[in-house]
Amino acid sequence: MTGGEIVVIGVGNEFRRDDGLGPEVLARLRDQIPGGDGGGVRLLTCDGEPTRMIEAWAGAALALVVDAVVADPPVPGRRHRITLEEADLAAARPVSSHGFGLGESVRLGRALDRMPARLIIHAVEVADTAFGVGLTPAVAAAADEVTAAVLGDLSALRPAGAPASGAPGATPPRTPGPRR
Repeated sequence: MTGGEIVVIGVGNEFRRDDGLGPEVLARLRDQIPGGDGGGVRLLTCDGEPTRMIEAWAGAALALVVDAVVADPPVPGRRHRITLEEADLAAARPVSSHGFGLGESVRLGRALDRMPARLIIHAVEVADTAFGVGLTPAVAAAADEVTAAVLGDLSALRPAGAPASGAPGATPPRTPGPRR
């Protein structure tokens, strides 16, 4: 990846009910970012395995990760927004619904010097990760909110030099001016 790239990583398995949150948010983003993965934003799905996470975000200017998390006690649909500056994920133990926490990916990424310049995590507490398709109602509602939050992050947190209007990284349409 190049140093100015933005990547949104949807972590999860769409065949494990609420664990499909990340892929679901990516599907919604594809409909809202012009050109699908265009506009300077890469949309990637990942199963949460730490080395694949690191490969997905390595060298990016901004990485946004969307993941379903298990909490005890759970509040299905409760959202969390964490930035690397706000919380030291290497010390924290966020538990992903995949058995690996994002903390493991961050620790390994730091050790290998393969971290993005900025990391933002949007996590939603889950109700059901059994085999099956479809999000539970609380997590489906949170998916709408997370999609809006990611779009907000993309608008507000562009790397230096990115366009100020339109989709992140997009070139505004040119309108011909009068000829003189």
